[in-house]
Amino acid sequence: MKEIVFVTDFVCPYCLVAKAALEEALKEMGIAARIRMQPLELTEEPKARVDTYHDEKRKSRYQILEVPAKQLGLNMKFPPAVSPRPYTRLAFEGWYFAAEKGCGDAYSDLIYRAYFIDEKDIGELEVLAELAGSIGLDQKEFREALMSGIYSAREKEAVSYSKNVLKVSGVPAVYIDGEKIEIEEYTKEEMVRILFTK
Repeated sequence: MKEIVFVTDFVCPYCLVAKAALEEALKEMGIAARIRMQPLELTEEPKARVDTYHDEKRKSRYQILEVPAKQLGLNMKFPPAVSPRPYTRLAFEGWYFAAEKGCGDAYSDLIYRAYFIDEKDIGELEVLAELAGSIGLDQKEFREALMSGIYSAREKEAVSYSKNVLKVSGVPAVYIDGEKIEIEEYTKEEMVRILFTK
């Protein structure tokens, strides 16, 4: 089984497209893999949040993702009309809660899509609780866990590991069996080619 480390942030459009492309490629090739999500907040509190919605340069850079996203059935907004871009600490803490309940993958997929497709503010606790409830998690328990900060230290450690040990400065950063791969096209076909060489 392949071990894949996927360094990501929920507000990175490249991450969602790359993850969907990778999953499709693995399925097509019949390769068993464990994808381990590794958090990296693009903007850590209390740094000023970024206004991606009104950033024309950023919008033009995102155009590389439009065709691959469509091919993967992702009706994404580049970027979503959520301004400024949300902090993601709480969303990641929610992922730890969901993972403990056995639905970390479902939760992470939902959070990406809630932001990039449904344009929801995933920095808001109530939005996250509602999303958690939609996949069968107890909203009250979820809300209380995040408000109490029981996953805060674990989340901070993970972000620190991404930055200081893996030395990741941009996401996605993907490691297959310990080797970092280079992604340029964000397509399923590119991921198939990469997997053939691993």
